[in-house]
Amino acid sequence: MQIDVLLISPGSLSQTYQELGNEWSAVEPPSLSALFATYLRRHDISVAIIDAPAQGFTPSQVADAVCDVFEPTLVVMVVYGFQPSSSTQTMCAAGETCRAIKERRPDFKIMMTGTHPAALPRRTMEDEAIDYVCDGEGPPTIRRVITAIKEKWLTLHPIPNLWYRENGHILQNKGGDLIKDLDETMPGAAWDLLPMDKYRAHNWHSFERTQRTFEFPQRTPYASIHTSLGCPYRCNFCCINAPFGKSSYRMWSPATIGKEIELLIGRYGVRNLKFVDEMFILNRDHVLGVCKEIADRKLGDSLNIWAYARVDTVKDEYLDKLRAAGFRWLALGIESGSKHVRDGSDKALKSEDIIGTVRRIQAAGINVIGNYIFGLPDDTIESMQETYALAVEANCEFANFYSAMAYPGSKLYTMAVEKGLALPEKWSGYSQHSYDCTPLPTDTLTGGEVLNFRDTAFQLYYRNPDYLRMIERKFGSAVVEHIGRMVAVPLRRKLLEQ
Repeated sequence: MQIDVLLISPGSLSQTYQELGNEWSAVEPPSLSALFATYLRRHDISVAIIDAPAQGFTPSQVADAVCDVFEPTLVVMVVYGFQPSSSTQTMCAAGETCRAIKERRPDFKIMMTGTHPAALPRRTMEDEAIDYVCDGEGPPTIRRVITAIKEKWLTLHPIPNLWYRENGHILQNKGGDLIKDLDETMPGAAWDLLPMDKYRAHNWHSFERTQRTFEFPQRTPYASIHTSLGCPYRCNFCCINAPFGKSSYRMWSPATIGKEIELLIGRYGVRNLKFVDEMFILNRDHVLGVCKEIADRKLGDSLNIWAYARVDTVKDEYLDKLRAAGFRWLALGIESGSKHVRDGSDKALKSEDIIGTVRRIQAAGINVIGNYIFGLPDDTIESMQETYALAVEANCEFANFYSAMAYPGSKLYTMAVEKGLALPEKWSGYSQHSYDCTPLPTDTLTGGEVLNFRDTAFQLYYRNPDYLRMIERKFGSAVVEHIGRMVAVPLRRKLLEQ
């Protein structure tokens, strides 16, 4: 099949999550690839998508599909993750896939775009079997490159945000503007290009207040959408701004978002929905506008939405409207139980404010996912114990425990390189659940000690009788049994076996 652009979403659930990828993790649609496809289509560029994780394709199987089914003018490896951290961890699969394609068809032109390539563009050009890197957000650069190839431009110099080779040298073009009018240029994802029957929500996302049973078919159909791009914050552990730069926060209109949700419900039967924005609960007019749009379309009762928020952005006036619009979960970036450590990570909050916000959200009938990080630069064993104690006190309906990672594009990565700290040997080592997971050491703790604390905290939290009693009261005994099976899944760690 002759096609202008073939977008590939790389990755491996087993490499990223080990055995947790078999049943417990989500299978997320590549929402940014689907948005890119809409942008390209609106410029009369033909496009297709291969979603490797959803299809269960190995890199060689992706290469077979590329070379046997398609004749693309440009292959684009879209190395964005479903959260900032999951961009780097997909680079192993992305690199293997590019090498496999080039072995079969060295004439195929390949570009990498996404958070990791934008953070390390020169290294990506040097290390990978590719022709181009985009160090911006993607779509305008892809459009210009496909035009240059088809029209046989003599030079690629005018194309913004592009790295390429010329006369044996790696060249970098100047940066370009971000996409401004999202409603006009990318009004929704190209869902018709995706295997919509393959996606499933996170296990906890389908916990129900209104049902006393827990069945895995409730996790599908599933979709994730963006209502904004970029983030105005500069947390030192986050790399989200690598492809977007500063002053990057832009929003789709509530009307466009409402139309997208209506399509997902009507055409694909989606009920479980994730707002993948780095921070949905942020701009008052946007939050209330989206809630009103969903309410006006009478969609709230059909939805089970989860979205990201900060403790300091959740306002009382939002909560009832969010609940009526179908928001059943809010994910809070709590990060640490130590005020000193939070201040050092550019996230100044008080513990009493954190607990108060969790309780207000729960009182509104919305569940909370608490996100915690162990091993931030100022962490000690004592401060990590404070973080775990805060998690126990908050007693959120679900909790994610992370180890601090020096993700390329983050301030922590820059600090780690400057100090000569040990970084993962392979890109898969940046995955929180991988076998070779390698957290950042602190001044007083090794990466192995941080990882051991994280894994122990996970087990203790989900075996805590107070937590399990709350879960049984809210969701029923079947969910308690399900959590018990989840924590019994073995998670091997190379650092802890040495």
